[in-house]
Amino acid sequence: MAHAKETPRQKMIGMMYLVLMALLALNVSRDVLNAFVLVDESLTKTTENFYHKNDVYYKAFDRAAAENPVKAGPWKVKSDEVKRKSDELNKYIQGLKLELVKAVEGEDTKAIVGEALVDNAINARENTFVSNEILIGSNKDGKANDLRAAIEQYKEYLLTTVGEKAGDIRETIKTSLNTDDPKAKQGEILRWQDEHFEDVPLIAAITMLSKMQSDVRNAESDALRYLFTQIEAGSFNFNLLEPVVIPNSNYIMRGTDYNANIFMAAFDTTQSPTVFVGDYDSTITDDGTVEYKMKGELGRDYTAVPIIGGKGVYKVPTSATGWKKWRGIISLKRLDGGTTSKPFIAEYQVAEPNLVVSATKMNVFYLGVPNPVEISIPGVPSDRIVASTNNGRISSSGGTYVVNPTKEGASQISVSVREDGQLHPRGSKTFRVRKVPNPDATLAGFRSGASLSKSQILAELGPKATMPDWFEFDLEFTVTSFSIATYIQGFYQDVPTTSGTFSSQQREVLRNLNPGSKLYLNDVTAVGPDGSPRNLGTIFIKVK
Repeated sequence: MAHAKETPRQKMIGMMYLVLMALLALNVSRDVLNAFVLVDESLTKTTENFYHKNDVYYKAFDRAAAENPVKAGPWKVKSDEVKRKSDELNKYIQGLKLELVKAVEGEDTKAIVGEALVDNAINARENTFVSNEILIGSNKDGKANDLRAAIEQYKEYLLTTVGEKAGDIRETIKTSLNTDDPKAKQGEILRWQDEHFEDVPLIAAITMLSKMQSDVRNAESDALRYLFTQIEAGSFNFNLLEPVVIPNSNYIMRGTDYNANIFMAAFDTTQSPTVFVGDYDSTITDDGTVEYKMKGELGRDYTAVPIIGGKGVYKVPTSATGWKKWRGIISLKRLDGGTTSKPFIAEYQVAEPNLVVSATKMNVFYLGVPNPVEISIPGVPSDRIVASTNNGRISSSGGTYVVNPTKEGASQISVSVREDGQLHPRGSKTFRVRKVPNPDATLAGFRSGASLSKSQILAELGPKATMPDWFEFDLEFTVTSFSIATYIQGFYQDVPTTSGTFSSQQREVLRNLNPGSKLYLNDVTAVGPDGSPRNLGTIFIKVK
């Protein structure tokens, strides 16, 4: 009954429950049943105390998230989910208690007030049949099985919420919500369900369910205590602040934007710095420190940089080529409420675009086939060029690139240069993406409208799917079904097949063709590399 985090009161209640169960086994008087009422009332009070204790945690999460949503917000979301699952399990167990009482005393029993039980008003406390009937079941299929599964599921959820490093809390949760089967005694194998609910009086089953509710709230409290400590676990105290400017690239093509991130090294991501770009002055204070101040008026002589994720993001359009210098001040609040300001200076180069990206076969990409692409940057070795696409995947081998798009529309090829361990964007080019065109249905190498002899027709295995002459990719479609239609001695014959070759029945029809007959191969269907069926229509053949 006990576990690592039980209070003296809980230990006492657990011991009382064990003593009472032992007395029940000896068929002690009705006073023992009445003693269970006292234990259950004490457990119910303990559960209420846990509920109020946990509510204090939830209110603390609300305050922390309101004050600092970035830092505390994610942990509040986790705590809200803990509350939801804990309330659901507690309500489910309470429902079992009410069901047991109603099964014995009826729906209008005075022992139930709303969703609460009045133990002293339960008349059939000694009833041992209802727990067997509802919780154990005649075929061991009672609701105690579902109860055990619900507790185990709740325990696993809490263990995934609590980090592996919190070993003490995890062990407490495992102990509180333990549903292992008891050890076999004298060859008798019992299940967890049987140990707790088989052949026990109604009041004992209710008391055990109340203890489980108390264990749930206790485990909930342990999980909340862990989550609340994590709010401050990621905080830092800084004793050195240095300005850092990281541009996406120092080599910019004319007409593109220059982007740079400006932030304090070892900064607090939950605290936004202030970043100004422009000219500034510096003064030395009486204590020897240097103070920095922007020159002029905000919006006219210098600008404020937008802050995203604790970083200032500087973005300006580029036009004229050459080197561009810029500078400013970044400020961050200290823990003591003061402000630390640091100057920064950076530069970048604007150059003409010189990226070459071209499809080697056609000016579009096709689905289901490898599309070869040539990518080069004058003056840059091929092994330093990195290409990517927003549609499908791109691979390279020996300087040759192949694009395999996955959807129709467009595929943007973005190219960067690997330099000094970083990728520097050099531009992009967009290609249209289309489905592979339908092949033409042919027979003996001829398209619809050809004149063929009966011997030419019978010499073929069946119709073929032939790609258009203008399509330069080596691609094969396989015919999967078709039908033949013609008139034989004045009777209309229409014979289908579910393969790509003439069936024996179809060949019998073909042998009876006469010069001047008209033969139709209808609904020729083929499948390409993408696996989708294509209807190629009809082939009309005039028999000569």
